[in-house]
Amino acid sequence: MKRIFLSLICLLSLAVSAQYYQPDVLGDGYRQHTFVMPDDYHGEVVSTLVRLQAPDTTQRAVLYVHGYNDYFFQDEMARRFVDNGYNFYAIDLRKYGRSLREGQFEFEARNMNEYFADIDSALMVIKREGNRQIVLMGHSTGGLTTSLYCQAHRQDLPIDALILNSPFFEWNFNALYRNFLIPMVAFIGKFFPDWGLPDAKTASPYGLSLIENFTFNTEWKKLLSRGERFGWIRAIDRGHDVVHNEMNLPCPILLLHSDKTIRGKELTPEYLTGDAVLDVEHISKYGSKIGANVTEVTIPDALHDVILSRPDVRENAYNTIFEWLNNVIKPDEDK
Repeated sequence: MKRIFLSLICLLSLAVSAQYYQPDVLGDGYRQHTFVMPDDYHGEVVSTLVRLQAPDTTQRAVLYVHGYNDYFFQDEMARRFVDNGYNFYAIDLRKYGRSLREGQFEFEARNMNEYFADIDSALMVIKREGNRQIVLMGHSTGGLTTSLYCQAHRQDLPIDALILNSPFFEWNFNALYRNFLIPMVAFIGKFFPDWGLPDAKTASPYGLSLIENFTFNTEWKKLLSRGERFGWIRAIDRGHDVVHNEMNLPCPILLLHSDKTIRGKELTPEYLTGDAVLDVEHISKYGSKIGANVTEVTIPDALHDVILSRPDVRENAYNTIFEWLNNVIKPDEDK
């Protein structure tokens, strides 16, 4: 009887919230809702929530946060969560993907805290739609963003578990860049946030390796990336300081990353067997210390975005994720 009552409540909640959603570009069951945010230093700001509902009534959900020069397009990942009894949500953060507006500089931020309102808005809807157990998942810069969000809310954490897919916890540069040049640019960024590095002249080997096997919008996930603005570099560098010195997250954390870092500027077969964006030793060094309950798993031959690796590697990653979730997230009826 209790289960039936909860199901009716969930169905009523979803019926009420359905009016807020519109069809999404991914089609086939995906819906989206746009949050209009207060203007920032350059004007209009929105974020976009994408939803794919599980076929059976459930009170469990996952919220996915993409990385830099990225947006949500990973259909297989969403459907694997749905198949395992989770309502799936993803947020395209302000100035990314579905949330990019004409005239905006892509991916811009002056403080990582700017994204917290986007996540808050998504979580508000997710809870309103009857989800009581929520997993937050972040990839690369999204892993940094979600970790900082959890740290800021650690006294009253609105999520139950955190999954980090190759989180961006350190610059992938040599010691001279990390300890001198980046801090200098970050300092300049305090006063001249709109100054920026030149745009890329050639496509990144990592981007080229992805587009050979996956379909995505190259206006939203660019092969020729924009030059980072100094204000963004400052925001990331300050976020790294928190990760390195202050972070103590109270929730269970799953940390996923490749077994090796790939160097070089040419697309070679090796690029399909490792992380060509970040240093996996940095990920392990800092990721293993961000909380008291971190499960670190190395996925052999994984790409930077683990769930965009070749099929057998992806399967290993999915098995790891759902085995871990089965241990840390209780079944709906036991909550």
